[in-house]
Amino acid sequence: MSSLCMLRFVRMSAVVRGRPIHLLDSWTLSNSQNLGSPSLRRWLHGSQIQRHGNVTRPDPGTGIKLHFKDSKGNLLKTIEANEGDDILSLAHEHDIDLEGACEGSVACSTCHVILSPEHYDLLPEPSDDENDMLDMAFGLTDTSRLGCQVQMTRELDEMTAILPSATRNMFVDGKKPTHH
Repeated sequence: MSSLCMLRFVRMSAVVRGRPIHLLDSWTLSNSQNLGSPSLRRWLHGSQIQRHGNVTRPDPGTGIKLHFKDSKGNLLKTIEANEGDDILSLAHEHDIDLEGACEGSVACSTCHVILSPEHYDLLPEPSDDENDMLDMAFGLTDTSRLGCQVQMTRELDEMTAILPSATRNMFVDGKKPTHH
């Protein structure tokens, strides 16, 4: 145990291939190679780290153009995005007031945007979870989507995202979003 530098020790049990094994939790302070036997390391694994707000701005003139407008149709800002960026992360990166209270986990409707009809038809159908959250969105339209679920592609160049006049945040209505 002395070679293992742990924040805390928790013993968890699991049944693997019909025999019980005991695992340490993944709260280690240092090297995972110090986790002891190879048989223990085999059962501990990790997944790729996801970071919020990890948007890389493209070189000017090379990105996918996205226009943000307010609920009255006034242009707020035109930005450029890379393929795969989502509208919520882009809005946060460019200081556009799109809340995203659940941080993109499809658990709220505060990143609700209204898309231009010609671009809406180019998107894949919303998932059941997204549709459930859209049902709670303020000012729902036929071209409404959650900004966290719309991934930018080259086909969406020159798309317009209109921000509704209000959002429904069941947790903290009236709170302004902040960067993480």
